Amino acid sequence: MNKLSVCILFGGMSPEHEVSLRSAESVLNNIDKEKYNVYPVGITKDGDWVWFKGEDYGMLPAGTWLTCPDNRRCAISPVRGQGLLCFEGDCVVRERIDVVFPVMHGENCEDGAMQGLLKLAGIPYVGPHVAASAVAMDKTLTKLVMDNAGIPQAAWQLVRAADLKHRQEAIIELLEQRFAYPMFVKPAGTGSSVGVSKAADQEALIRALSFAAKYDDKILVEEFIRGREVEVAVMGNDNPVASICGEIDSGAEFYDYEAKYVTDTSTSYVPARISEEAQEQVRELAVKGYKAIGCQGLSRVDFFVCYDDERIVFNEINTLPGFTSISMYPKLFAASGIPYAQLIDQLLQLAMEAGV
Repeated sequence: MNKLSVCILFGGMSPEHEVSLRSAESVLNNIDKEKYNVYPVGITKDGDWVWFKGEDYGMLPAGTWLTCPDNRRCAISPVRGQGLLCFEGDCVVRERIDVVFPVMHGENCEDGAMQGLLKLAGIPYVGPHVAASAVAMDKTLTKLVMDNAGIPQAAWQLVRAADLKHRQEAIIELLEQRFAYPMFVKPAGTGSSVGVSKAADQEALIRALSFAAKYDDKILVEEFIRGREVEVAVMGNDNPVASICGEIDSGAEFYDYEAKYVTDTSTSYVPARISEEAQEQVRELAVKGYKAIGCQGLSRVDFFVCYDDERIVFNEINTLPGFTSISMYPKLFAASGIPYAQLIDQLLQLAMEAGV
């Protein structure tokens, strides 16, 4: 039986480039090389595509992977049947690719852009397809879908970055009328808490809006929900299943980029420290939201579970969640009885079944 040829894509022109390198290191260290021909392909911050030919995957998070002397420039061709084009001097060598695992996060990676390229190329890939990826990446569009599906979520307000230049006072007044402090301010189209702030007063709110505007023209402002941060991993195409629930205690003001990837203040609990009834309701809502967006393959769905009454509030959905050594998605399925290598197998199988 021929091995499947799997392209592991990582990096990308995204603020979450470094997170992707960590995720890819873990995937490459756990994928079964006896089952698959593996092609690790990194995209630099400048948009160059490089076939990483090294064997030490620790070079990815270390930032030294581009120094490997055997690397080759390459690209996935949008022409069906061509696969991975590798450039060697004046020659172009084609490598067959059966399926792509885009271990990538953020802009140009999980927002439908990469998915559109792979669809044109006719190559199956892990994760939701174009429309679901685009909707889930834009938090304001996600909010509209979840509202329509009847899934409870925090009150929210869309702010346009362009309007801040001319109507800042009016916008601040509107937000203060709608929400009490503190408020959460987020760029609509980033993940890994990039550009996210918790604003405790007006001065902080002005700073937070300006900070978020650096990352996106659309800014989401939400009411503060006092509760546990609970996450669920979902996997499947037509009949998705949810993992057990996990909980993140950030050990900081909130679970920001620093708490996730830089400091060691956060603590995860698997299972989450909530009642069995709340866990079951979270899992049901996770699958409901997954289906409402139109996801397939995988996603991680995040909620708040209020401290006082265990009221459940949807937070966000991540269609290409982190796969680092500390990421909740693989942790949750490992705790549900599916170890990392087997999880990769199932995701690749789901991608092949879904096709393009």
